[in-house]
Amino acid sequence: MERYKQEFISFLVESGALLFGDFITKSGRKTPFFINMGNFNTGKRLSRLGDYYAQALHARFGIAFDVLFGPAYKGIPLSVCTAVSFSRLYDADIAYCANRKEIKDHGDSGILLGHKLNDGDRVVIIEDVTTAGTSIAETMPIIRGRADVRVIGLLIAVDRMERGQGKKTALEEIREQYDLVSGAIVTMAEVVEFLMNREVSGRVLIDSEMKARIDDYYRQYGPTE
Repeated sequence: MERYKQEFISFLVESGALLFGDFITKSGRKTPFFINMGNFNTGKRLSRLGDYYAQALHARFGIAFDVLFGPAYKGIPLSVCTAVSFSRLYDADIAYCANRKEIKDHGDSGILLGHKLNDGDRVVIIEDVTTAGTSIAETMPIIRGRADVRVIGLLIAVDRMERGQGKKTALEEIREQYDLVSGAIVTMAEVVEFLMNREVSGRVLIDSEMKARIDDYYRQYGPTE
């Protein structure tokens, strides 16, 4: 496992963004783990977070893209901090774009923030997590309705590796439906591998009991093909 992935997992734990216990996802699934990206709420944390997104982006796309798009609302700070980090780390002036939930009719009018999409722009969507792919289905018409762009990729923080609408994972479904490259900074398999019986911030978060609960979850909600 790459060093930046190991550091990112520790960063998730230290920031309280990766939690283990009893939770219910937006889709109604009872889960023993939860990712709360809202805990990246300070300048230092966002700066580090942008660096991890940037490294994962560079590993997949090099510098062969033009715009980072952040779906409202969590995707807005993610796209901004990632664009800043990518430009600093790789000397590539990447644009950011995001959408509003509502359309303004004054000032910076319209539904988009930041870069105005142009024909031919190569776009990578930046998200926190995705379970059923609902956000991407809402985002695609917004992006493609503004210009003749190429949405070439989707990058999220943590791939939960569970079923989407069908038998495959949500990321696999998105990859096939929209013909793009989808990936994550880390997968839950990598999280489990790294944290198993490892002490981080004075705690062992995944022991044999928690590992058994995670395995049970995937037996119920994991992909079946």
